Amino acid sequence: MDITSFLIYCMIATFTPGPTNIVILSTVHHFGAKKAMNYTYGATFGFGLLLVISALLNTILLTAMPRIIIVMQIIGTVYMLYLAYKIYKTDASNPTVNQTPATFMSGFFMQFLNPKVVLFTWTVIPTFVMPRYSSSPAVTLSLIAILVIGFLAFVTWVLFGTIFKAFLQKHNKTVNVLMALSLAYAAIMIWV
Repeated sequence: MDITSFLIYCMIATFTPGPTNIVILSTVHHFGAKKAMNYTYGATFGFGLLLVISALLNTILLTAMPRIIIVMQIIGTVYMLYLAYKIYKTDASNPTVNQTPATFMSGFFMQFLNPKVVLFTWTVIPTFVMPRYSSSPAVTLSLIAILVIGFLAFVTWVLFGTIFKAFLQKHNKTVNVLMALSLAYAAIMIWV
């Protein structure tokens, strides 16, 4: 395995803005780092499960991919647009649990509806791991490395939101609009 290409691919796919990272940032902005970490743990668990599923069922998924990808795109688009709406409508002066989709379970399920994550898990295993390693320990170590990179990306977004929380709260409506538009853009880009 070309470790440099593998790490670059993992870093770009996990650290760049996407639906999960935008929800994490919005959650820190409105509800604090603790609530965002709860979502992050769920997102990490879902991400890890997707990696395991990809490793175990790689050939089945690749064969079924054309049919699965359309359904996933539709569901993912609708869910991301719903999240964009929720972010846009969030009132930072009146935070309630019902205003945020940021729970452990929503973080977990978001990974299965997030085309960026699903496509990443479907491509990283067959592209970088399976061609070079077939032993269980080597595949397991690769999966752990990918999961750690993903978790570090999520935590980086929590830290970013925490560091800039005062700024984000000062410009609340603008931040909400920008995050909602970013998420809506991500939903549209699924189809491009």
